[in-house]
Amino acid sequence: MGRRITRRDFLNGVALTVGAAMLPSSAFAAFDVQGDPEKSADYYPPALTGLRGSHPGSFETAHSLRDGTFWDQAGKPVDTGETYDLVVVGGGISGLSAAHFFRKVAGPKARVLILDNHDDFGGHAKRNEFHAGNRFLLGYGGTFSIESPAPYSAVAKGVIEELGIDVASYPKYVDRKLYSSLGLRSKIFFDKETFGADKLVVNPNLRGGGESEQDSGDEVKILEMFLKESPLSDQAKADCQRLFGGDEDYLPGLSAEEKKGRLARMSYNSFLTNLVKVAPEVVSLFQPMPQPLFGVGFDAVSAQDAWGLGAPGFDGMNLGAPGKGMNRDAIPNEEADKYFFHFPDGNASIARLLVRKLIPQAIPGSSVIDVVTSRANYARLDDSASTVRIRLNSTVVRVKHVGDPAGAKEVEVTYARGGKVYTTRAAHAILACWHVVIPYMCEELPDTQKEALASAAKVPLLYTNVVLRNWTSFQKLGASSIYAPSAYHPYMNLDLPVSIGDYHCPTKPEESIVVHMGKTPCKPGRPARDQHRIGRMELFSTTFDTMERKIREQMARTLGPGGFDPARDISAITVNRWPHGYAYEYNSLWDKFWLEGGELPCEVARKPFGRIAIANCDAGAYAYTDEAINQAYRAVGEITGKT
Repeated sequence: MGRRITRRDFLNGVALTVGAAMLPSSAFAAFDVQGDPEKSADYYPPALTGLRGSHPGSFETAHSLRDGTFWDQAGKPVDTGETYDLVVVGGGISGLSAAHFFRKVAGPKARVLILDNHDDFGGHAKRNEFHAGNRFLLGYGGTFSIESPAPYSAVAKGVIEELGIDVASYPKYVDRKLYSSLGLRSKIFFDKETFGADKLVVNPNLRGGGESEQDSGDEVKILEMFLKESPLSDQAKADCQRLFGGDEDYLPGLSAEEKKGRLARMSYNSFLTNLVKVAPEVVSLFQPMPQPLFGVGFDAVSAQDAWGLGAPGFDGMNLGAPGKGMNRDAIPNEEADKYFFHFPDGNASIARLLVRKLIPQAIPGSSVIDVVTSRANYARLDDSASTVRIRLNSTVVRVKHVGDPAGAKEVEVTYARGGKVYTTRAAHAILACWHVVIPYMCEELPDTQKEALASAAKVPLLYTNVVLRNWTSFQKLGASSIYAPSAYHPYMNLDLPVSIGDYHCPTKPEESIVVHMGKTPCKPGRPARDQHRIGRMELFSTTFDTMERKIREQMARTLGPGGFDPARDISAITVNRWPHGYAYEYNSLWDKFWLEGGELPCEVARKPFGRIAIANCDAGAYAYTDEAINQAYRAVGEITGKT
């Protein structure tokens, strides 16, 4: 485990490649003594490996602002002399969409400045690029795809179509049968510390599968294989048999509505333990399954939501239609299920298409097909000749009206960049950033609104992309995805086999491939928001070296029987760390208003204030791209009076 990964060198957790490397933002001066790193020919964030997402240099200023120390050392702001029709805080999909909608109302000559604290645009829609031998590979470092548990709104669909994305054409780009044709399917890795033995067995439940899973085939036969192969105790196997194959009503004598009311107020773990009365091993097996959706396990997700998500144990309960207080992710919708499209870099392609509309010279090409392999020209993002400018590595620290908010004609925006503080002015501002930072940057907001904004506890995430020289170990083990309930990354899967234009996915096990691993750090047994705070602290305090070792250990232990050697087979690692990840979605266990009714905190939080409007997924408490677009549309309508 201590051997070096060959032909890789790491400096401060960032992999360097000869001729095209870039240092973290803290070392930008090495490229540009004028403090304008984006103009350097070597500036290309998508190609960086190591620690990405909320990377070093992107969050320190915001933390200093939060801690009340920023202005002690900031110095006097420098007036740029710039004026705009709109300043957008946040260059994610919501911020880019806000700029797009604003120009449609105000006209193409409207001057717009987008400020973002990261070294790349797109927010959580992060693009990871790799070169493995002679193969060019892409990975998604955040937002996975065009999908949502509810149908896209007319507004969100309109943007997707305006960008030229034909969602219905997706089947011609994805090879859904590739992995199954090679005998690969979803597996579960049991570890000896939790389950008594290290063992890889067939997965009977697609909730523990990967993005490439389609159908389970003969479910009865697969369950039999699972029960035969797993290291579970006889009692736990019998409990699994009851869960997957039984039809018992665990709340007899109650109406469907009464049952759903009870289930909405108990966790799925409580349901399994107290009503179904399964062995603790079974609870441990299912615990992390909802983490990719909510950032917490089944200890903090209601049994009613578990039913909607397809967890076992409800076949005999005759629950009928979705119940009050169900999370939107847990309510099946056929129309929404069909509206799906995955780019090789996830929704980073949507961000790139939006940037192309706003600043055509920054993203070469003219189609959805060529955007996948186009190389962004970062030097053109902040061009004084352009009516729309995107200024990266710029953390906004203050947004305030010039004069009384009720009658002000301008908003002043102050931001930190390259060790200095600058101000600019605009007729309007849209805060398309994380809600939790807004109370610190916009002190003039009402206290009730600040409180509502602060309640949007972001869900921490770790999206890891590992480039392997080949995937023969997966082939030998018959696995396309591996659910490991007790591992550092509970989810690991081969990249979705999508080929678009000049981008071709690997189709042979001997070829290099991207393996995606997912983790949502949490602390089971506590309220959801507390778990998110603890998980956030974990991500900020864990070094890349520690993460890398855990990745290597997990892959070696899981794939070793298939001949995997981490020092030989891993060619690159990119860890996309998002301490502030998903928008917090309301939960019937922890948010009484969601179950019993009442004004939602997100409705209070997003209210416009003078010439300032608020967007982002947080404004809808809904962690999906369509909501980012919807909230941008609303915010633009509020400041312009037009949509």
